[in-house]
Amino acid sequence: MGESRHALIIANDAYEDQGLKKLRAPGHDADALSGVLRDPEIGDFEVDVLRNGSAQDMRTRIEDFFKKRRRDDTLVVHLSCHGIKDESGELYFAARDTRLGLLEATTTPAYFVHRCMSRTLAGCTVLFLDCCYAGAFSRGASMKASRDIHILDAFPGERQSGGRGWAVITASNSMEYAFEGTELTDDNAAGPSVFTHAVVEGLETGDADIDADGEISLDDLYKYVHQHVTDQNPNQTPSKTAEMQGSMQVAHSRHRRIKIEAEPIPRPVQEALRSRNDFTRRGAVRELRARMKSQNLRIAEGARQTLETVARDDTVQVAYEAQHALDDARLTPSPARLDFGRVERGAAVPQQSVTLQGVPLARRCVAHATGKWLRVEESADGLAVGVDTSTEGRLSGDIALKGVADDAVVHVEAEVVPPPPEKPPDKKPTGSEVKEPGLTHRPESRLLLAPALAAAALALAVTSVITWIVAVVATVYAEEGLRVGPEETFAQSARHHGVIPALITALITATAALVLGAFARRDLSARRKRYTPGAKSATRSMASAAKHCAVPVLVLTVLMSIAYNIVTKHL
Repeated sequence: MGESRHALIIANDAYEDQGLKKLRAPGHDADALSGVLRDPEIGDFEVDVLRNGSAQDMRTRIEDFFKKRRRDDTLVVHLSCHGIKDESGELYFAARDTRLGLLEATTTPAYFVHRCMSRTLAGCTVLFLDCCYAGAFSRGASMKASRDIHILDAFPGERQSGGRGWAVITASNSMEYAFEGTELTDDNAAGPSVFTHAVVEGLETGDADIDADGEISLDDLYKYVHQHVTDQNPNQTPSKTAEMQGSMQVAHSRHRRIKIEAEPIPRPVQEALRSRNDFTRRGAVRELRARMKSQNLRIAEGARQTLETVARDDTVQVAYEAQHALDDARLTPSPARLDFGRVERGAAVPQQSVTLQGVPLARRCVAHATGKWLRVEESADGLAVGVDTSTEGRLSGDIALKGVADDAVVHVEAEVVPPPPEKPPDKKPTGSEVKEPGLTHRPESRLLLAPALAAAALALAVTSVITWIVAVVATVYAEEGLRVGPEETFAQSARHHGVIPALITALITATAALVLGAFARRDLSARRKRYTPGAKSATRSMASAAKHCAVPVLVLTVLMSIAYNIVTKHL
C-alpha cells in the first residue's frame, strides 16, 4: 500500500436553515467509517473527522487536507451532507450555517473540491459522496424539480496533475427530492445511509474482497457497494468515474475467509447420520473424516460443514468424534515464529519457509503480512517469507493466515543494523615488514595483542595474591618459631621461613599485572575498530579483574615491608 495514507470525513447532519432537513445518518456513518479506516488491520489510514462544521471550516479543512502531499500518498475524502444545485446546475455541499439564498457564500462548492483535488501531489485520491441531493432554486418556491441530478457532472474527467489518478464514487446516479412550501425535504432521509453502511460493512467484514486476494481494491469495493445498495433499494444506483492508472488498494481483507462451494454428501451417509443407532452415526463420522481428506476441495468442504453440524447437534460421544475429526482441518503453520536475527541494511536475506500442515483443505488459505517490510510468497508446501532490509531498526510483525474455517498467525522478527564501515586500503609493506620467501604474513594476529596482555595481567595478579598469602603464612610461622626458639632473632626466623622472597615476588607480580593491564587498555583504545565486540568485552573484564586483585596486594605488600623493617630493628 501507499507510504502514507490519509482520510478526511466530513459529516453534517444539523443545519441552522429551516429549509434544510436534519439528517439522521451522517453522524453514525462518520463514526463507523472512521473506525474501519483507522484500524491498522483494515484501512491503516490517518483519519481526520469534521462534524457539523461551518462552510469556512469545511473549505479550510479540505484545502489543507490536499496540500503538502507526496506522490506516494493515498487520500480518501468522504462527504455526507445535503447536496444542493442552483439554477445554473452548479453543485454545492451544505454546511451547518448554509443559507439557501446565499449558496456561493455559505456552502462548499463542488468546483472548489475539484480544484483542490486537481492541485494535490498525492498519487491516489478517492472522493466518496453520500449526499441527499436537493435542487434549491429560491426559498419559498413550491415546485417539483427534475429527478435527474448527476453529481459526476461536477467532476470532469481530466487527468489530475502530479499523481497516478483519482476517482469519485457517489451514493446514487439520481435522487428524488422535493420542495413543499418553504421546507426542503428528502424522501429517503428517515433511515441510515445504505451507501456508507455498505462501504463500512464491505471493509469491516472483508466481503468486499471480491477476488479473494487478501486486499480490497477500489474496483472490488465499488462492485460490492453497487450490488449491496441496489439489492437494498432498486431505485438507488451508485456511480463511479475515475481517471486512474493501475488499481488502488483501499484496505486489507482482514476478516474474509476462503469460500469453497461445498458438494453435498452422498445420500447413504446422510441416512446413516439420521440413524438412531450411535454406532451407525459414528461410522458416518468416520466416512466424513475420510472425505474431508480428499484432494477435491468441494468434497472436503461438504464433509467439513456436515461434521460441524454433527459436532454441534449430536450426542456427546458422536459429537466428540466429529470434533476430533475437525481437528484435521485446522490451519497449522510450522514454525509459528521466524527470527531472521541481525541483518545488514540493504543486504539480501535468504528466505525462510513456513510449512502448512494437515489435509489439503487445511492448507488452503490466504496470507496477509501486517508489516510493509514483510515479503510473503506461496511455495510448493507453504509460504516463503522474506524481509525488506531497506530500513534500520528492530522489526516485529505477523503474517495472518485466513483458512477455510480457521485462522493462524506466524510471528516474524528481524533486526536491521547498519553495514560495517568500509575497510581502508591495504598499505604496502615497508622494508621492516618484508618477509622472507615462504613465510606467511599474518597481520590479523595483531588483533590478539590486547586480550593477550589482559590475560597475562590477570595471571600475574592471581600469582601476586597467592604469593602474598604465602608471605602472610610465612610471617605467622616466623613469629611462632621465635616464641619456641628465642635464641633466634625475628629477622633470622623470617629468612628461615622465606618471608622476604614471598614479599618481593608479590610486589613484582602485582606491579607487572598493573603495567600489562594498562598496556592492554591503551592498545584497545588506540585500535578499537580492529577488535570484535567479544574481544573488547573480554579485554576489559580481564584488565579490570587484574587491577582489583593487584592493587590491594601491592598496598598490603608495601605495608608488610614497612612493618617488617620496624619489627626487625626492635627484635
